[in-house]
Amino acid sequence: MTVTCEGRQTLAVGRAAQELELRSGEFELATQLGEVRVAGAEGRPGVAGPLGRRRVAAEEIARLQAEPGFPEALRERVRTVGTNEAAELLRIGPGRFQRLTRAGCCGPVRFYVNRYGAVVWLYLAAEIAEFADREPELLAGNTPAAMRVMLDGGQDWRPRQWRARRVAQLMGQTGDPWESAAVLAAVLPPEETASVVEDPRERSLLRRLKPVFVSVITATVAARESLERVLTAEEFDEVLWYRVNLSRALEAARHEDPGRLRAGSARRAAARRNEPPSFLNGPSQGARTVPAAP
Repeated sequence: MTVTCEGRQTLAVGRAAQELELRSGEFELATQLGEVRVAGAEGRPGVAGPLGRRRVAAEEIARLQAEPGFPEALRERVRTVGTNEAAELLRIGPGRFQRLTRAGCCGPVRFYVNRYGAVVWLYLAAEIAEFADREPELLAGNTPAAMRVMLDGGQDWRPRQWRARRVAQLMGQTGDPWESAAVLAAVLPPEETASVVEDPRERSLLRRLKPVFVSVITATVAARESLERVLTAEEFDEVLWYRVNLSRALEAARHEDPGRLRAGSARRAAARRNEPPSFLNGPSQGARTVPAAP
């Protein structure tokens, strides 16, 4: 159904996917990559809440439909490949490709967890082609010594690169300072978040604003544990990076939108009294940015 939101015609994401001739998974990835711009149900950008509560402006659909090569060109920009297909594209063995990805040469764009609890990584076909053009020397011959040392030590950059990509995507979708802090807090272990965010009211707010990082079905305990490991930073330097940037984001949120905590406290107090809160929550200001993850 098409509705009018703030003077703009918008479509539900299911209808938008049909108009763009994309499957649901392709459409979700297209929104994450910024190929399709979406907004919240009220028509403003935001990261909290599932994709199903968002809408797409009719002019965005028209823009994409008018592109040369539609819909094949759009589908190709969001086409993903697994390890075997990526190796075929590069004309190398799957084992060599996996070593390259563990070393951080190609970052995954999506993943799923199979019934055995194993994480299956997916890559953008376009990025695989770009890697082949950029680093042809890594596709043949001996593996560089520094890379061998890293791999022999058990290093695997795939989860870390996926987290960095997803955090950057979500940070780019919001101009709300508290939502930005919630994105960074979401990838830290709970004890790390608690040590940075000492105020329990702030921790509660960040939990409420926690964005949806991924839509993955986890039918077993092993699958849920694997998913949690992908979503959570582990290594010291990565954890430190997110801690530092969370601290900075919190300082910005406290300065730019100090009324958010007071509003939340008033809302909870009103709920306890079973009466409506008497406050107005002002608009947030400014998009949050963070430097590229290490």
